[in-house]
Order: sequence, then C-alpha cells, then structure tokens
Amino acid sequence: MKEYEVQIRESLSMTVTVEAESALQARELVERQWKNGEYVLDADHFQGVAFTVPARRSRER
Repeated sequence: MKEYEVQIRESLSMTVTVEAESALQARELVERQWKNGEYVLDADHFQGVAFTVPARRSRER
C-alpha cells in the first residue's frame, strides 16, 4: 500500500467598497484594513474547496 499527500485548499471571498483616488490606492487601503483586522473572513465567506494530489508524492508503505 502507498501513502499519498493530498492538499486541501479552501477559498474564502469578500468584496468591499471603498473610496480612493485609484484602483491601486483602493487595494492598498483594503489590504491595510484587512491586516488591521477590520475585515475577517469566516465560514460565511466560503466559496469552494479543491483537493489535489501533487505529482511524485507517493511513498511505499
């Protein structure tokens, strides 16, 4: 029997609206706010899941 590593990747997503002079400034503002804990994504923001078996990751057991 072989062992396999399986990667589980979940996606969370939130869209926020901010006022800014440019798209870059808006992104930087939201990133800073997120880092400061003003936006917290949780199970309510779940968008999907993917399961992947990376190549060459099996081991004989």
